[in-house]
Amino acid sequence: MIVTRRDSWWQLVLRYHGTELPRTKWRILGVAVVAMVVTGFEHWRNFHPNLTPLPYTLIGVALGIFLGFRNNASYDRWWEARKLWGALINTTRTFSRQVHAFIGARGERESDAMRELRRALVYRAIAFTHALKLTLRSINDRWDELAPLLPADELASLRAQSNKPFAIAQRTALILRDAWDQGHIETMQHAALDATLTQLTDIQGACERIKSTPIPFLSTTLMHRIVAVYCYTLPFGVVDAVKLYTPVVVVIVAYAFFGLDVVGDELEEPFGTEPNDLPLEAMSRLIEHNLRQSLGETDAPPLKTPVGDVLD
Repeated sequence: MIVTRRDSWWQLVLRYHGTELPRTKWRILGVAVVAMVVTGFEHWRNFHPNLTPLPYTLIGVALGIFLGFRNNASYDRWWEARKLWGALINTTRTFSRQVHAFIGARGERESDAMRELRRALVYRAIAFTHALKLTLRSINDRWDELAPLLPADELASLRAQSNKPFAIAQRTALILRDAWDQGHIETMQHAALDATLTQLTDIQGACERIKSTPIPFLSTTLMHRIVAVYCYTLPFGVVDAVKLYTPVVVVIVAYAFFGLDVVGDELEEPFGTEPNDLPLEAMSRLIEHNLRQSLGETDAPPLKTPVGDVLD
């Protein structure tokens, strides 16, 4: 996610990295070439398409409205994903707080076993977060990141699981049940911890819904085709009216429509690694930092900072 300070209007206007230009420049260049060819034929070859700008005006208004609807749908997906990860941050903190407050029944003497159980459960919340991040980003070669957080035998068996975050949550539930059976957690406290664990899996399910259900393919392809046809045929509709200024007018209009089209594509998949996607690495690191500090550890990994102005 781009986190640049917005202290200069001109810097934003002239910015290239992280904007729509890297994805639209060749499309705009193609439209500019077509516009220059049409203008050249009209000026030097006396070529007159005899098309009125009225159809393009009507189509352009409707197209702008439809692009706005699609971009709103894409932004809703992006914003819902951000709220879910905000809820994940809060829920893992709640789980850690409950573990520290509940593990060890009243009157039970503090022991190394209780401290180790608390540490293991907090580490499992961290492991769940990292596993969810890797799953949402379809990263399959970094599961060793969980090695400091989970037992070696569990990590080995985890590799065969198709849904690794759920497998971690399920094993955590079994550990909590065993702690309740042994009297380390009272009944109401066990229910509260299980409810928090349910919230984690609910967040996971909502994130998976966003990832696995993109905006309908038919809607996306139709919008791309209409934008392409409109922009590449626009020179034929305006050349009689604006003459030699046709390339300038067409490039400005094409930039607007291609840019709006790209905005929808960019926001549709919030869990990727593009500059405008959510900073899952930074948020999962924040969770790990907070939870390990709650254990009193002084070697918690530092919070991630932007590289340039991009926070991943």
